[in-house]
Amino acid sequence: MFLTISTTGTPERPATDLGFLLHKHPDNAQTFSTSHGTAHVLYPEASAERCTAALLLEVDPVALVRRGKGKGRGGAPDTALAQYVNDRPYAASSLLAVALSSVFKSALRGACKALPERAAEPLPLRIAVPAVPARGGAALVRRLFDPLGWDTVEAEPVVLDTAFPEWGDSRYVRLVLEGELRLADALNQLYVLLPVLDDAKHYWVAPDEVDKLLRAGDGWLAEHPEQQLITSRYLARRRSLTVEAMERLELARLAESDGLEAEDLDNAVDADGTTEADGSTDSDATTGGTDATPGADGTMQADGTTEADGATATGKRPLSLAEQRRDAILAALRAADATRVLDLGCGQGQLVQALLKDVRFTDIVGVDVSVRALTIAGRRLRLERLGERQAGRVKLIQGSLAYTDKRLTGYDAAVLSEVIEHLDLPRLPALEYAVFGSARPRTVLVTTPNVEYNVRWESLPAGHVRHGDHRFEWTREEFRTWAAGVAERYGYGVRFTPVGPDDPEVGPPTQMAVFTQAPNQAQAPNQAQAPNQARTPNQASNPTQDRNPKEDSA
Repeated sequence: MFLTISTTGTPERPATDLGFLLHKHPDNAQTFSTSHGTAHVLYPEASAERCTAALLLEVDPVALVRRGKGKGRGGAPDTALAQYVNDRPYAASSLLAVALSSVFKSALRGACKALPERAAEPLPLRIAVPAVPARGGAALVRRLFDPLGWDTVEAEPVVLDTAFPEWGDSRYVRLVLEGELRLADALNQLYVLLPVLDDAKHYWVAPDEVDKLLRAGDGWLAEHPEQQLITSRYLARRRSLTVEAMERLELARLAESDGLEAEDLDNAVDADGTTEADGSTDSDATTGGTDATPGADGTMQADGTTEADGATATGKRPLSLAEQRRDAILAALRAADATRVLDLGCGQGQLVQALLKDVRFTDIVGVDVSVRALTIAGRRLRLERLGERQAGRVKLIQGSLAYTDKRLTGYDAAVLSEVIEHLDLPRLPALEYAVFGSARPRTVLVTTPNVEYNVRWESLPAGHVRHGDHRFEWTREEFRTWAAGVAERYGYGVRFTPVGPDDPEVGPPTQMAVFTQAPNQAQAPNQAQAPNQARTPNQASNPTQDRNPKEDSA
């Protein structure tokens, strides 16, 4: 197995800097042991104008048979002699990829103490691999490498036998890549794509391979048009690992779009495993993890339950506010005669679970940006154990509500339950357009805390919001002003419903707006604006122009 890496230079920036970047001196020929053979690094040429480093991997066929058993782990043909007669010692595969990661470990990380500036900048590179197994042919090679910034991608098919051209081409190609890339980027691409092209690995693919893939694919895999194929093949077509990797890649893409770290975006689940965005915390009035205590009038209990319906007097367990909210949402959906429903910001799937229990809801989609929340929701719903008919009714997908998504169009209703208050105010116009302007369901339900009701919880300090992740909490007037503006801009009518005990002084703990698409408004009105044109929170349409909701106590 053979691979060469070449670069050019000038007397001021000599090509022999490649030796520093690879951490291998051009004057030396070095040998390294690998699990299946011996790797040699040498430099056929090394001058200021041009330098070439070569990696030669000698595979021990006996070690390969003993370790891999020759069955399904080396990509060998399905023949009785496959474990003894195969192409593994000669064609670039996962064996070469592992050698790359072992021999050029620092180079793959982009680390070079001697020349850090050279490691961080693109170099004129030429990489050649004489024999690459390509299950998909030269066309697949180009589909994989063309989007990665290479100026030239040569994938010349290798004929089976030059003496018998009528036999046609083999499944191998001679690969040559030319262009200006960071050396670390080029090596990481090869580390991932060589086994992808071979569509086989010589070792068992464990869950930690997802981390390896995402680490090597950082900066290019999330946006690659062949992301699905790359992920599936790299992970040996193991479905559970592929799904996990795809979800984490989508999270990384969304986080990059928002200028955030993935950990900051995937924060819908608290440290104790609860999530407030969909109302699964029963108190609905937590701050720093502290549950509310009874108010002066005894309206709300410490666990978030109410006595408004006299349930305690009858001996029945009183409904929590979260349960009352879900009941109100379900009643509104039934009244709207909705059968196909979106739960936007579904969190851990409590509402999706409630919808699934009612047969009138035939198509239920839960959407959340948090991989952790969707994982918990999948376990809660026991998706893998559902019968075929039940499983066909529900789907969980990852996505950001700040971006339009064609998967969300054509539904009867959408629910935003305790979601909008988790967005920064400047992001609200983008959500408005994505839901009301692009997806445009007939009915949209929005619930959010009523900040005026916060005074009824003695344990909630004045000026604090109910949950640490809330960016704001609105008064009834502010919520109505915002909802009326959205309805006007996007061609909806809106009415308001209290959720929970409706206090005569401060109103209900949760306020719900029911948006109904106005007649003849299947398409968004002309004045509805796309996110990059949407009104900013400082314009007159915003109900919280100059106030900081976190500093307002009522």
